[in-house]
Amino acid sequence: MQASLEQLSQITVFADLETADKVSLQSQTQVQRYSKGEIILHEGDRLPAKLYAVVSGSIQVTKTATTGKETILRTLANGEIFAAPALLGNGISPATVTAESDCEVLTVERDALLKAIQQNPEIALRMLMVFNNRIQQLHETVHGLVSERAIVRLARLIQYFAAESGTETTPQGECLKVKLSYYRMARSVGISYEECVRLIKSLKPIIAYSRGGKMTIIDMKKLDAITSGALLPEE
Repeated sequence: MQASLEQLSQITVFADLETADKVSLQSQTQVQRYSKGEIILHEGDRLPAKLYAVVSGSIQVTKTATTGKETILRTLANGEIFAAPALLGNGISPATVTAESDCEVLTVERDALLKAIQQNPEIALRMLMVFNNRIQQLHETVHGLVSERAIVRLARLIQYFAAESGTETTPQGECLKVKLSYYRMARSVGISYEECVRLIKSLKPIIAYSRGGKMTIIDMKKLDAITSGALLPEE
C-alpha cells in the first residue's frame, strides 16, 4: 500500500519536508508489512533501486561468515533508513535484514528521491549524516573486536542499548526497555553463547539479568568504569 503523509513524516530524512514535498513523494512510495522473524532482504540479493526505511517496529541487520557464524551488525527502529547499496552502491545487499518484531518497511523509488533531493538538498545531507554515523560505529566495532576484551565490548553494548532504547527507574536500578537475549548479545560482540552467559554472570554485582532478556543496571558508575578500562572484573 502507498505510504501516508504521517508515515513519511516518521522517516528522519523526510521529517522536516514541507507537506507539498511529501505529497509529491507519496505516489512513489510503498509500505510492506513483515511478521517477526520474517526475512526482508537476503545477503547477496539484487536490490531494486529504492530507499528503504523502517516505519514501525524494528529490524535486525546480520552478516554470515563462510564458517556459518552469524554476527549482528545493528538493530534499527522506526524512522531509520537502511540498504544503502540499493541507492548508492552495486545494488547487492551486503547483509541479511530480518524483522526483529512485527514491522512495516517503507520504500521510495530512486528517481523520485533524486528529484526530491534536487529540490531539497537537506535530504542528502541528512542521509550522509546517517551513513557517516554508521561508518563511525563500524570502526568502533572493528577496533573493539581487535583490541578490547570481551567484557569491555559487552559492557559497551549494554550501555549502547540503555542510551538507544532508554531505561525505566526501578528500586533495583535502571531497567532497559529493550530485551537482550544471550544470543543477541553474543552475536553483537563476536563471542560464543556460552562465553556470553559466563560474562553476564561475572557482571552480577553491576547488572541483574533474568530470563526473557530483562536487564537492569544496578551500578552505572562501575559499568562506566568497565567500558573505560578502569575496572575489569574477573572473566
